[in-house]
Amino acid sequence: MLKRITAISSRLARDTWASEVAEAALVLPLMFMMLLGIFWFGQAFSIYGTITHAAREGARAAVAPACATCGGTNDPSQNAYNAIKSALLAAKLNPDNMQMPVPPPGLCICGSSNTNCTGGSAVRCDKGQRNICVQGVDSNSKKNGPPDQDNVQLSSTSEGGAGVCGLSVSFQYPYTFWLPGTSLNKQQIFLRAQAEMRVETQ
Repeated sequence: MLKRITAISSRLARDTWASEVAEAALVLPLMFMMLLGIFWFGQAFSIYGTITHAAREGARAAVAPACATCGGTNDPSQNAYNAIKSALLAAKLNPDNMQMPVPPPGLCICGSSNTNCTGGSAVRCDKGQRNICVQGVDSNSKKNGPPDQDNVQLSSTSEGGAGVCGLSVSFQYPYTFWLPGTSLNKQQIFLRAQAEMRVETQ
């Protein structure tokens, strides 16, 4: 009788151990994929926060008034690019990966009756920059001297806003996921950052 009880209990222990191994074999890969997904989406969120901060720094630098005692011309687009580049380098991101946003934000010229550019066309990006879009500045309008600062409409009085004009700075940054066994594996997406800032001379 004792032998039979021992045999039954050892068989049950073997069966339990086998089912635990089978359950672990099913659950562990799913858990590993979830952890990988959390890591890669967390990385994307971190980079998105960094480039959004960089765009804000660029917009702030673009609208800052010119230094009265500094030599040279004040170029808002170049100031924006330099500020964005510094912010990306501080976060250990490669500023050479910045790209012009496609499509650029649809912003209207300052004084428009609304922010949808009804009856007019959207303001183009400043051609003085290749990697970022600065709207509200035109570097090619003059051959010599500082660029024209033709501000864009940030909020319209007809839409309940304060009628604020300023500059917009935007760009996109590539990010590649690494999630083996999924459709996102080695897929590149473009994280987009945009910041608008009221001009300080208003």
